[in-house]
Amino acid sequence: MNKRKFSISRLINKGEDIGLKKIQIIEFFEKYGAEAARDAFGVARSTLFLWKKRLREGGNNPSALLPRSRTPRRHRKAEWHPEIVNYIKWRREECPRLGQESLKVDLDDFCKRKGIKPVSAATIARIIRWLKDRGEILDLNAKVSLYGKTGKMEVRERKKKKKPRKGRFYPTGPGDLVEVDTIVSFINGVKFYIFSAIDVVTRFAFALAYPKLSSANGRDFLEKLLMVVPFEIKRVQTDNGSEFEGEFARLLRKRGIVHFYTYPRDPQSNGHIERFNRTVEEHFIEWKADMVSDVKEFNRQLMDYLIWYNTKKPHSALDRDAPLAYFLGCYIRDPVESNMLWDSTFY
Repeated sequence: MNKRKFSISRLINKGEDIGLKKIQIIEFFEKYGAEAARDAFGVARSTLFLWKKRLREGGNNPSALLPRSRTPRRHRKAEWHPEIVNYIKWRREECPRLGQESLKVDLDDFCKRKGIKPVSAATIARIIRWLKDRGEILDLNAKVSLYGKTGKMEVRERKKKKKPRKGRFYPTGPGDLVEVDTIVSFINGVKFYIFSAIDVVTRFAFALAYPKLSSANGRDFLEKLLMVVPFEIKRVQTDNGSEFEGEFARLLRKRGIVHFYTYPRDPQSNGHIERFNRTVEEHFIEWKADMVSDVKEFNRQLMDYLIWYNTKKPHSALDRDAPLAYFLGCYIRDPVESNMLWDSTFY
């Protein structure tokens, strides 16, 4: 063995404590003998020589003494009776949704007739998974379509769309981020939906009721939202609902507006609009149960409420200012009075 001395501090700095400990045991062995090393550290003489060999072959690098992977070089392969595999494949072709428990009943009878040792339901499930991976039976969790040239059903790889998330983006000005959501209400046997939106910086809000939830209504709401906001919308954040796909998403792309999505089952990431929805429900919807069947009249009164909300209601986050007053005071030097009336504009 190379008698090169190892600096303990250098080894510790490299984070190789295991190699360091083994080197100390080797040095103890060379100084006091194999029996003393065995009594002190419980390491056999053959192990000590093996460590010395590995250290020498590794160029006296302590990392050569680190534990090696114990993964076997050869892995056992499952061996199933070919007739069992063929029977499962045949039954799944006849009934593609047949599960392992149901298959086991018929397979046990088949094995009894053939004199074959039966297999468990868990083994049947593994065989089904193996056949799916080889493409020999349909994977019904994948997208399946009829191929016109052959007339056979084929599995098409399902490409998962990666949705952009807000991440660490923090809005600093009006329109930097507008959160959009829907409220589902069921009052007096009538179900209706309210699309809602709020600007994170100014708290300027807008909402509109619809008789059904669809991307077409989502687009209509977005068009009206773009009409009434007193600033340019640059980014919109929604949940993953289907009403925010299709026509709604196409209009965003057409206007060059970035579309962020929240993470599934994470309403906290859309916290501003969730709080606004609660305010609308408590201050308005609960007191208008008599007119939910008339969506137009409901929306007319909702516009009156929103005008009050944006021009009069104090917000603690805005130093007790109303959203529109905060926007005009902080971002507009020479405000101009608007004559637009929301209720007459929409209906």
